[in-house]
Amino acid sequence: MHESVPMTREGYNKIKKEIARLENEEMPSITEKIAAAREEGDLKENAEYHAQRENQGKLQARINLMKDKIARATIVDQSQLPKDEVVFGCTVTVEDLAYGDEEEFTLVGAGEEDYNAGKILITSPFGQGLIGKKVGDTAEIEVPAGTNKFKVLKIEFRDA
Repeated sequence: MHESVPMTREGYNKIKKEIARLENEEMPSITEKIAAAREEGDLKENAEYHAQRENQGKLQARINLMKDKIARATIVDQSQLPKDEVVFGCTVTVEDLAYGDEEEFTLVGAGEEDYNAGKILITSPFGQGLIGKKVGDTAEIEVPAGTNKFKVLKIEFRDA
């Protein structure tokens, strides 16, 4: 299962930075705690030792997943994408036609999503509903409460 993961340059760099932080700060800290707990004596009944070993395993698994994602990453060259339609990596401003609210979203790949920052998965129902739309187009998108209509107001490429 070596499916490629589309990613923006920004997302790729963010994951690389997080891997470095985990390996150079978090892992050494846990290793020190394991060593300190080991010095307390009998390892069979040493709860701190076992807790830190478990933390170490979880952290290593997280690092491994991130490294796998980076290894499979395909950085999308936004300069090669159409500038007049909603595509991967663009920031799109839409109007919710039911409520009149304007919202801004950036369409990103797996591992880059941050819903609080307006970064949504390109594979999400919302992302899929917007793909290929141009300024002025209306997208009908299925949401848990039914179908919402969104009008595309603006399309931008911020890190291209």
